Amino acid sequence: MELVGGPLDGQLLDVTALTPDERADSALLIAPRSAYGPGGRADYEPRSNCPDRWDWSGDVPW
Repeated sequence: MELVGGPLDGQLLDVTALTPDERADSALLIAPRSAYGPGGRADYEPRSNCPDRWDWSGDVPW
């Protein structure tokens, strides 16, 4: 999956080990440059019309 927007923009996420149900959910990914600094998480959600791209929906503290 390609990540779009936010601190991980343009990076690829390997989802080959995930089930289709897991791929339909959002993911909180460690982002060294999140709004909360190193260790913060970036929330990405799959696009409904293009499941190979996940859009950033915001940063969350951890």
